[in-house]
Amino acid sequence: MNDKQRPLLGEEGVLQPCTSSPVCSDSVDHRLARQKAAQFLRETEKNRRQIEKLEKERTLSVQCRKHGWTDVSGELEEYEKVLGKERNAEKMNLQKQLVKIHNGVRKFQRQLIDVKPTPELIERLKEIMSEVEISINSLKEEQQSCFEELLKEERTCRQEIAAHEKKIENWSLAVKLEPKLPTAPTVKTKPPDRDLPAEVRALEAFLQKTGGVYGGWDQYDHQAFLKVWTKHSGHPAYRKEAKLYLPGKTLEEIEQHEDWHQELTYLQDKKREAIQRWKTSKHQERQTRIQSQEEAEEAERREKEAKRQAHQHRAEEEKREAARRLEEWREEKRRKEEQEEEQRLAEEIQKRRRAKEERRRQLEVKLTIEEQLRLKTEEEEKRESRRREEEQREMEERRKEAAKGIKRFNERDLHKVEAKLQEKQLREKEEDERQRRIAAKLKEKVDGHVSRDPSRLTRPTKGWEERMKHIGPSGGGPVLQMFHRAVPTWRQDL
Repeated sequence: MNDKQRPLLGEEGVLQPCTSSPVCSDSVDHRLARQKAAQFLRETEKNRRQIEKLEKERTLSVQCRKHGWTDVSGELEEYEKVLGKERNAEKMNLQKQLVKIHNGVRKFQRQLIDVKPTPELIERLKEIMSEVEISINSLKEEQQSCFEELLKEERTCRQEIAAHEKKIENWSLAVKLEPKLPTAPTVKTKPPDRDLPAEVRALEAFLQKTGGVYGGWDQYDHQAFLKVWTKHSGHPAYRKEAKLYLPGKTLEEIEQHEDWHQELTYLQDKKREAIQRWKTSKHQERQTRIQSQEEAEEAERREKEAKRQAHQHRAEEEKREAARRLEEWREEKRRKEEQEEEQRLAEEIQKRRRAKEERRRQLEVKLTIEEQLRLKTEEEEKRESRRREEEQREMEERRKEAAKGIKRFNERDLHKVEAKLQEKQLREKEEDERQRRIAAKLKEKVDGHVSRDPSRLTRPTKGWEERMKHIGPSGGGPVLQMFHRAVPTWRQDL
């Protein structure tokens, strides 16, 4: 299937045709994948730093053991072991699913290497793609449910932490509300706040009226009085010993300070009871607020769940609609492919029929040409045989004419040769006569006798003998035969 013909699922799950070029779509997908990878790496780094921070905070368990809080550290270690086992199990499960998806993708890639697009291959690729898609969707759903559970636990933990923080803030507020020992006998107290309980305002008014937390006494005197009074548990016998520690005070002043201290103790008890009641009311208010918040969150969660269910239902409907459209598109495509296949088969049959007809026509043309060539060859052979016969006949006639001409020429040559021989004989006779006359004249003039030596004609000369001394003989003896041009047979005997 071509990329331009492959349908795409849009954001709402509706089939959309791919109109962009493959290069553009690949670049956009690659850029989105890089952005997602960068975001994932940033989140991973953030989680890693958070884990390192929590690991550092684990040193609290060692301090707990040092302070004797073994029950708390034991619970933390057990809970940490349970969480570690759960993480390992989840990691193994996730790795198995990822390996399964990876194997499916590799199998799909191997099916695309050096293959021809056949219907069986397309069906097999569809099955592999559906398996990979089902694995990815199941992994997404599982991870989504796991993330939802983690978000619920996170909200619960956040609420518990907020409750504990408020509780700790209330503790610090209670500590701030308790009176502190000043360093001077006279203390300037703040005017009573109308928002504070009546007992707290009464205690502050009493301290302001009676001279502060020491009742107008010096800090050292007041501490000595408290030491003796606490030692005797408030019995009257303490007065004698107190008089010894407080020589500058009279018994009446000690009794008055005792009454002041009892009144202060009574007001402080009332204050503590009021603070406890205030804490209880605040705790109830906080519990009511937390409960109302939880109810609101529960209502919001139910509303979100309803929205999610509606969205999921709508998404499923859209998915089913998209699947239906996809199936219709596939059915339409299959019908088109069948029609194209039928048309292709019809064209193939028509093409084969035309090719067969063309081969038959060519065969007929070939046979016709061969017949024409055969007839032409036979005609040419006949013409050639006639031409050879004509040539043979002409040659015979020419041979006869030549024989006649030769005979005539021979007769003419014979006449000419005979005439030439006669002329030659006459010239020789005349020459012999002339030579005899010359010789007779010379003989008459020179009377000498010369011996004749015919062998001297064949003897080598002095120059030749000198030459043969340096070179050596080149032949085997005297020349016995001299080659010359051949004489015609009709002139050999002349």
